[in-house]
Amino acid sequence: MSPTHFQENIAELTVQLAGRPLDASLQAWLNAEHGPGSITYERLKQACETGVAEGWLCDREGGGIRYGRIFKPSADLHGFSVDVVDMKDIAGPHHSHPNGEIDLIMPIEGDAQFDGHPAGWLVYPPGSAHRPTVSSGRALVLYLLPEGRIEFTR
Repeated sequence: MSPTHFQENIAELTVQLAGRPLDASLQAWLNAEHGPGSITYERLKQACETGVAEGWLCDREGGGIRYGRIFKPSADLHGFSVDVVDMKDIAGPHHSHPNGEIDLIMPIEGDAQFDGHPAGWLVYPPGSAHRPTVSSGRALVLYLLPEGRIEFTR
């Protein structure tokens, strides 16, 4: 797996997300079609694990969280940016999602949950906010942000 192949895998998914509202029905669809055990989920999880191990994902560290934006929003990603974080039993900085946020939760150690959710997809609608929290272990979380928009709370 390379960053180029990773981007191609993400693009196969984002083409299916383009223009869809970020809401509970999208979350249900993602978990039914691309949830744990699916080819998409397993491929993305393996790519993220490889990227972290090879150092091209989560190449920054702050406050006990490894993170990094691997791709800025682009036409080939249908306007989404891609970030991946590596968190273990920690809460990150509070932020809001002007255009919403799509999260892929990939537990790595223990029974890790992200914001109280197990492995799978979590969709935050436009205007939502949270303090991203991983509990009960370690997880990688892939974030898709429409237009790359995120606003950190001061």
